[in-house]
Amino acid sequence: MTTLVIAEHDDTTLKASTLNALAAAKQLGTAVHVLVAGHNVHALAAEAAAFEGVEKVLHADARHLAGGLAENIEPTIVAVGDRYTHIVFPATAYGKNIAPRVAAKLAVGQISDVTAVLSPDTFERPIYAGNAMATVQSLDPVKVVTVRLSAFAPVNARSERHAPIEALAPAPDSGRSALVGRELTKLERPELTAAKIVVSGGRGLGSAEQYKAVLEPLADKLQAALGASRAAVDAGYVSNDFQVGQTGKIVAPDVYFAVGISGAIQHLAGMKDSKTIVAINKDAEAPIFGVADLGLVADLFEAVPELTGKLGA
Repeated sequence: MTTLVIAEHDDTTLKASTLNALAAAKQLGTAVHVLVAGHNVHALAAEAAAFEGVEKVLHADARHLAGGLAENIEPTIVAVGDRYTHIVFPATAYGKNIAPRVAAKLAVGQISDVTAVLSPDTFERPIYAGNAMATVQSLDPVKVVTVRLSAFAPVNARSERHAPIEALAPAPDSGRSALVGRELTKLERPELTAAKIVVSGGRGLGSAEQYKAVLEPLADKLQAALGASRAAVDAGYVSNDFQVGQTGKIVAPDVYFAVGISGAIQHLAGMKDSKTIVAINKDAEAPIFGVADLGLVADLFEAVPELTGKLGA
């Protein structure tokens, strides 16, 4: 049995999500290969070859693979799919875009958002917005799996002996899809899914101006990432890059501040695995207090600036 991990990158940097997927793959008890597909990504292939547990790196390089477009990456994966018993993707926008296409072309089912590997053919995954956990067994010859990043600690150990890198001929360019440009959100703070501390705001903040004025000073003091509930995103306080929840990003930081967030089930699905949850809300009956480790019933416009002030310079 051999597992293929699909590396996520931007043609320049190997994303941390790849290391979470690699951790999940190692728990399968199989040989582990990594596919690095992109344009001018030999350095990333060499980086992937250095991680412990990787036995081989497949390096597919072509101009039409630049940008990680699912329409162009999927044929290259499918071309080697029957060599593997498992194909593992990170459950990010990148992985979720490619995995269903691969599963469909291989005529197998997809197992999404895996949080635990119970055996090579049996997995645990959340259902009903995380309110129940399902045990899923697959008898398909190839298991196409996406893994929840917060459930698997990333592999950081490096091996003294680097895995061999095999050049893989990419599937031909179909000509149907090409990257013509990209607008990226540049963050001065830690990335939301990788931050150790997250400060999130909800509709209780009232406006985009209040979100910025109340939460940014606290986040700056804590060197934290900023997040938001879907209600705050829908109200236009921040862009959807900040959204935490079932339809946003799944986070599990050391500390999660929920400020002015009521605690809808969809939001809880994205952050309830945080090690410590701190809730600030003036509504003592807000559902967020049901999962919070520390709860403060107070006016956030008074409590948050006071907290920020007490943190010092």
